[in-house]
Amino acid sequence: QVQLVESGGGLVQAGGSLRLSCAASGRAYSNNPMGWFRQAPGTEREFVAGISPIGGNTYYADSVKGRFTISRDNAKNTVYLQMSSLKPEDTAVYYCAVRNRPYHTADRADYNYWGQGTQVTVSS
Repeated sequence: QVQLVESGGGLVQAGGSLRLSCAASGRAYSNNPMGWFRQAPGTEREFVAGISPIGGNTYYADSVKGRFTISRDNAKNTVYLQMSSLKPEDTAVYYCAVRNRPYHTADRADYNYWGQGTQVTVSS
């Protein structure tokens, strides 16, 4: 059974940093692209960052480029999101996701498995 568990969310002041983790279990995911999405109240879930199976290629939404870094440790079946220079508009529930096809996409409809989400709140 596929299971994704996010951790690392919390409350932080603007300008601060957080590191999110997503541990995947059930099988190996080294051949799967993984991604981070977020959803603020009243909005649709949006793409934040993605990473290719081997980790050589990373992708970012324009709103987080230069501030967030996605990485993965395939030996641990874990993907990370290092968030720096956080802004109040980054406040959302953050979800990690796994895609069954071997190439990256930013469309949430293309991802097959999702975690339960972790809350990130950035105060001004």
